[in-house]
Amino acid sequence: MTQRALDSSGEQTPGPSRPAMIDAGAELDPVHPMDLPPSAHDATGLTTAEVAERVARGEVNDVPVRSSRSVTEIVRANVFTRFNLIIGVLWVIMLFVAPIQDSLFGFVIVANTGIGIIQEWRAKKTLDSLAVIGEAKPTVRRDGKAAEISTHEIVLGDVVELGPGDKVVVDGTVAEADSLEVDESLLTGEADPVLKRPGDPVMSGSFVVAGGGAFTATKVGREAYAAQLAEEASRFTLVHSELRSGISTILKYVTWMMVPTAIGLIISQLVVKDNNFKDSVARTVGGIVPMIPEGLVLLTSVAFAIGVVRLGRKQCLVQELPAIEGLARVDVVCLDKTGTLTEGGMDITEVRPLNGSDEAYVHQVLRSLGSSDPRPNASLQAIIDAYPAGEGTAASWTVTDALPFSSARKYSGAAFTETDGTSSAWLLGAPDVLLPEGDPTLDEIEHLNQQGLRVLLLARVPSGELDAPDAAEGDVPTALVVLEQRLRPDAAETLKYFAQQNVATKVISGDNAVSVGAVAGKLGLAGAENTLDARKMPTDPDDMATAMEQNAVFGRVTPQQKRDMVAALQSRGHTVAMTGDGVNDVLALKDADIGVSMGSGSEATRAVAQIVLLNNSFATLPSVVAEGRRVIGNITRVATLFLTKTVYSVLLAILVVCTQVEYPFLPRHLTLLSTLTIGVPAFFLALAPNKERAQPHFVRRVMRYAIPSGVIAATATFTTYLVARHHYAGPGALEAETSAATLTLFLTSMWVLAIIARPYTWWRIALVAAMGLGFLIVLVVPWLQDFFALKLVGTTMPWTAVGIAVAAAALLEFSWRLVGRRFGV
Repeated sequence: MTQRALDSSGEQTPGPSRPAMIDAGAELDPVHPMDLPPSAHDATGLTTAEVAERVARGEVNDVPVRSSRSVTEIVRANVFTRFNLIIGVLWVIMLFVAPIQDSLFGFVIVANTGIGIIQEWRAKKTLDSLAVIGEAKPTVRRDGKAAEISTHEIVLGDVVELGPGDKVVVDGTVAEADSLEVDESLLTGEADPVLKRPGDPVMSGSFVVAGGGAFTATKVGREAYAAQLAEEASRFTLVHSELRSGISTILKYVTWMMVPTAIGLIISQLVVKDNNFKDSVARTVGGIVPMIPEGLVLLTSVAFAIGVVRLGRKQCLVQELPAIEGLARVDVVCLDKTGTLTEGGMDITEVRPLNGSDEAYVHQVLRSLGSSDPRPNASLQAIIDAYPAGEGTAASWTVTDALPFSSARKYSGAAFTETDGTSSAWLLGAPDVLLPEGDPTLDEIEHLNQQGLRVLLLARVPSGELDAPDAAEGDVPTALVVLEQRLRPDAAETLKYFAQQNVATKVISGDNAVSVGAVAGKLGLAGAENTLDARKMPTDPDDMATAMEQNAVFGRVTPQQKRDMVAALQSRGHTVAMTGDGVNDVLALKDADIGVSMGSGSEATRAVAQIVLLNNSFATLPSVVAEGRRVIGNITRVATLFLTKTVYSVLLAILVVCTQVEYPFLPRHLTLLSTLTIGVPAFFLALAPNKERAQPHFVRRVMRYAIPSGVIAATATFTTYLVARHHYAGPGALEAETSAATLTLFLTSMWVLAIIARPYTWWRIALVAAMGLGFLIVLVVPWLQDFFALKLVGTTMPWTAVGIAVAAAALLEFSWRLVGRRFGV
């Protein structure tokens, strides 16, 4: 069974896991062992026949852990919306009372909804495939053999093996325990690990921090309460983000404005004006439809969905879509060293005997320590590789006691009966923990740490309980084990990227602070020389926040301190992302604004992380940040386009009601304008690269620009319309007035588009120019003139319309610059 083990210096090494989200605040009912057949408690586990019998009875862990919505839910969410209902009713009305060109807006909505469904379906397939790739394979015992199976294949009574970093996937009772320590903080809120003995209950959602063992499944499927929480929390969602909540708030206000305005417009056009009934209906619908920013929700969904697909191609599993948005807002990234800046494996470069110890004897001790742990961590694995079992007399040493590594202790140990019958006990771990302050050996270790090397101390201890709090007292330093870490080749470029993006990077490690600082320095981390030993970290939250801002590298950090550090940074208004891959990172990952886990990380870390890098590459993070910034920055841009249309539509309707004139536009006119000035350009702008860090207060930022822009556009358009009403007379006057007003509104809207498209690139200029060319083609091609009922009459009024649009453009420039200076956005 591949395990996720802890490193002797506080770091951790990889193993597989299953993505799931656990609600940390839930209260759980205590688990009571059930009466199970004797075979369930047997170390050999269930037989194939017993498994089949339980499957037939439905006693199987069949909770569907879904990473995405079903196809039915996707269709329902995209089709059955409040605004689609309104537009659908208006579309049906228009199909009966007006030419087909006045019903084009309905076909556009159908196409947009189809696009939304297809894109989210693509995102679903990507998420589902990545979830399968990242699914954990718990090891169970069946027919006397250990086998990896999917979580949903576990049945009642299965004996499930546990090792460091493994998540308890169903409720059960401990059958075997080898110094088994379980962290239940995600369920109970209690941070201290709980020592488990045979017969003790274990709850799904908890995870192993030290030791190993096995448990018998007593509750599976929906009976395991934490499994219900995992199912509920791991569902694909497009909600609970500032962007989406902001859009919902905007749509709520739009609805409030739209309803009374639409009623007034209906009364004005159908009752007050004694015109052709069908024409009045068409102009009424033409006034209502553009008030609805229907494409905004669609475009946001599409942008998120495409983001998931893009990241999926880079083996990045986004367990919660808002995480894309959240990482775009991050200004501090806290990194774990092992597995992030360095690769998991290490190599022994030197073993230095101390106090006249015999080198051959030291090698025998190390060889025995390697053989004593069935689940070696990275440091111990390096020792096993250098001193394989079966060589020398140490092969015949008998293990009498073993102490697994704990990130709280920062050492492991074992006791032996040697070949000659003598007893010895040994600890292997962090020198500055095992040695008293001021010990001369620490100076030698400091020199090695400054070179970026990891140093472990092998110490002989008096016989006694290895797990006693004072086990290290009176220890005799025997040897230094010097290990060299393998730097990730892409780590330097990634750190450079964050520096360029003004994202502060903090390296938080369980290793020696000087050693970590040396590694960070080799990778070019700014401020790597500013190191701090976490044992000297102030406990006051405000002082801790100051220390966090002043230093870049932190060593000897405990799991609880990692959590406190994240909270301290958040108290200063920072948006914090935390990366990690081991159980000592879980608490910090859970509390960080965005938790990022390596794909080979422990089940526990992947359970609480919003983003899982399945390729284990720290270099993928810039892609995630860039994708988030693209989504947030671009949606903010295009939201201004959509809401400018809403504002000028509402204001035009109010002006029409107040002045008791015909509404100037038919639906076909506004469909053409919306397509050229909003729909098509917004789609391209929403998917364009954007490296600006996302800013808070989405609604305020958008409305600061949309309201003045909409007011200016409506005022300019209505002015042109009133001037045209005095200029034209006789048959065809209304069509000529509409054409002049349409020209002003198009030019004004184009200027809003031109402002939003900045900074210009060749394709942005080409996009704006293409939209202008499209409108020009409509004006000069006779059959398009007839189709859209657009024909400029004379020269005086068209040029007047252009002049008013130019004045509006100047006002737009002034208002945008004024808002930018006033609010600094």
